[in-house]
Amino acid sequence: MNEGRPNIADEIVNRKVDLVINTPLGRESFFDDRAVRRAAMMHEVPCITTLTGAAAAVSAIRALREQGLGVRALQDYYAGIAAEKV
Repeated sequence: MNEGRPNIADEIVNRKVDLVINTPLGRESFFDDRAVRRAAMMHEVPCITTLTGAAAAVSAIRALREQGLGVRALQDYYAGIAAEKV
């Protein structure tokens, strides 16, 4: 952001960004961090701010692509657990 325009906030506003992974480091990035998070929030773009969160998001996206998304009733999960205990 400090390097001028266009910057990441402009890209978020222009809907060219679907997910922000922002892990700031240092004093200058602290001020950029606020602008990036604000732009993401204002334009409903998910923003991840930790490396742990980013790793979890990558794993979830990979799982969705490989396995798809299914729906099961909560009772189905408990039925499997009850059958294992018998």
